[in-house]
Amino acid sequence: MNKKKKDKISISAIIVHNKRARNEYFITEEFQAGLSLQGWEVKALRAGKASIGDSYVLLKDGEAYLFGATFQPVTVGSSYIVCAPMRARKLLLNKREIESLTRFVHREGYTIIALSLYWKNAWIKLKIGVAKGKKQHDKRKYIKKRIWELDKARILKRASR
Repeated sequence: MNKKKKDKISISAIIVHNKRARNEYFITEEFQAGLSLQGWEVKALRAGKASIGDSYVLLKDGEAYLFGATFQPVTVGSSYIVCAPMRARKLLLNKREIESLTRFVHREGYTIIALSLYWKNAWIKLKIGVAKGKKQHDKRKYIKKRIWELDKARILKRASR
């Protein structure tokens, strides 16, 4: 009788969302990872000064690192702390999850990209996805399908009145 709740992320908990990811890649599998952050980076995330548009994940020596994510430092921070907005950040994943990601990445054409940063209780989590790049004709097909879904919803709404 004890049903497991699905991990739904509330819209207010999302800090940054990678909007281009679904347009440019086929996402085959998603994982949730913790981030090893410094204090000024958490402050930047609270202020909403982060970007994960061009970020990706690399696996080195059995560990995962986030590259390309930009966290702009807040100006009221200390002057003695050196802030590196583009530094590599370690992802906190289980060994089993890292092995699974390694198997995916060794396939031809697959990569790991960041999909969104969000709050889960007091922790900052990163949703990453195993992705394969779309060709130009796939992108056009996706856009046509999305436009048709919107038009269909509009037509059905008008018809139900």
